[in-house]
Amino acid sequence: MTGGPEPLSADALRALRKDLDELRAERDSVAATLRDEDPVGDRADEADELQRASDVARLDRRIDELDGRIREASVADAPTAGVVGVGSSVTVRFADGSEAALQVGEVAEELDATLVTADSPLGRALLGHGAGDTVSYRTPDGSTNAVVVSVGDAGAS
Repeated sequence: MTGGPEPLSADALRALRKDLDELRAERDSVAATLRDEDPVGDRADEADELQRASDVARLDRRIDELDGRIREASVADAPTAGVVGVGSSVTVRFADGSEAALQVGEVAEELDATLVTADSPLGRALLGHGAGDTVSYRTPDGSTNAVVVSVGDAGAS
């Protein structure tokens, strides 16, 4: 993104915490099915046990990732005024001349045509830029440009 910890909007932080709680509950549920002793049973039982252990490891990695992102957000500075960052609202003029008011967000919870995630091609291109800057990004149809018309802080929701 911009090289340092990125701030999160209040909505995105709530969504990450909710996801984290759900992942922890799922992890606890799967971990409770693992045996503490040597498995007794056939190869299918062993394979099932290995799959559950793999699921716990996958959940642990995702939990660590979300924990880190939440910790990072707590020490991140708010976006600099006039510069696109996570949480900024931005008006963009596309190559075809059309304009759109967008929100640069961290987490896409639902389909929202005005939300651009910071890790999308357009979102990454916008980060760190200000009004008047031209950014380039890739689309499924190839490379294109857009101009940052204005930047504002969407504020915490």
